[in-house]
Order: sequence, then C-alpha cells, then structure tokens
Amino acid sequence: MSISKVYFASREVAESLIGNPSIAVISITDPGSPPANLHAHFEHILRLAFYDAVPADEYLPAPLPGLFDYRMARQIFTFVQDLQDSPDDISVLVHCEYGVSRSAAVALFVEACTGAPLISREFSGEANHWVVNQLAQLRPELDIDIPPVNAARERRTRPRPN
Repeated sequence: MSISKVYFASREVAESLIGNPSIAVISITDPGSPPANLHAHFEHILRLAFYDAVPADEYLPAPLPGLFDYRMARQIFTFVQDLQDSPDDISVLVHCEYGVSRSAAVALFVEACTGAPLISREFSGEANHWVVNQLAQLRPELDIDIPPVNAARERRTRPRPN
C-alpha cells in the first residue's frame, strides 16, 4: 500500500473516527493506559505505549521503562515499510493522547520516509525531539524537518482564500 497521505491527531479524534481499511493507524498511548478504542474497520494498526518524555541525561542507561526506544522505532519503520510495499494506496493516521508531540514526531518520520505529504504539517512544530532523533537513527540519510513552533500561529492568522 503506497502511503499517499499522513495525518496526526489526538486520541479523542482517533477514537471518534469511523474506521476505513484504507487508513492505517499508529496508536500511541501512555504506559498503563487502556488501548485506544479504535473502530473495527481500521485493518492496519500498530499500538505502542510510551511517555511523552525526553531523558534528562543522555548518559542514562537505555532503555528506560516507558521511554521511546530503538525497538519501538524499528516497529514503526517496519510497519511503514510493509504499508509502502503493498499494492494499494493508504493513508496513515498517527495519534497520541493529545495529538501534539509524540504523534507529530512519528508523522514527520513517516512523511520523510515515504515522501507522502503530512497534512497540516505546520502544526507539528512541537514534535518530541527525542522521538524524532531515535527514528532518525534508523534512516540517517533522511531530513526530518520540524517546522518552527510559530508556523501554526501564522497559518491561523492568515486570511482564508475566497
């Protein structure tokens, strides 16, 4: 399924959607939280649980319980590769609890990895840098560009075209 579009959203939004087999979901929740209640018609779902955290010290032993790590990054990469290698077009929705930093980081990676456009990219400026950096280690040749935080404000203040 060649990935044609990438979206990111909150858990609340993801749980409110009617499932569609042409949308794959990367579902990110907090460790210890129940899995997101996603519609049964979503056929391709990768579920991960990790905190929206950045290690305070780069010399801490890894993996730390609940922190995004290389194993999770590899799961995301494999999931995305499998979707890309299939014959049908598919969109990818990445959600986390609030739809701000973890989901944005993973969505930026999916965009860089596949060339599929990230819809509302300007709202991904608060992407979790630790998650982006861990994912970037899998594909160092990729340029995962995090937009400036004020890009969303600029879009909100720009007049809509008639």
